[in-house]
Amino acid sequence: MRNFNSYYMLPYNPKLKERACELRKQGNISEIIFWRRVKNGLFKGYDFDRQKIIGNYIVDFYCVNCGVVIEIDGSSHDGKEEYDAQRDGFLRSLNLNIIHINADDVLYHINDVMVMLQNHPAFQETR
Repeated sequence: MRNFNSYYMLPYNPKLKERACELRKQGNISEIIFWRRVKNGLFKGYDFDRQKIIGNYIVDFYCVNCGVVIEIDGSSHDGKEEYDAQRDGFLRSLNLNIIHINADDVLYHINDVMVMLQNHPAFQETR
């Protein structure tokens, strides 16, 4: 069940709404594969958002139940290490856990990715 108090307490930049919608429509193949595994409570019954706006950032996936951000890192992250580090620092300042998953791992080893997440400490407790 969605915890609306913590969900709406997250900072939100409404100027990013159109961009988040565009990203949802475009979706790269790794994100689509991952989304099919977590949408509608398929992963542990948890509620995920795709292309969620948090502050001035759009994260790939956000698990409402646990306060976990999942980033699928592919070639679009190449050369953006400083930006990614700044974003991760901001997200951590909100007490969110960030999990980075390589896009190729999602493409070629999705079952292993899901087992890793199933056992990840961030998914052991709900908020």
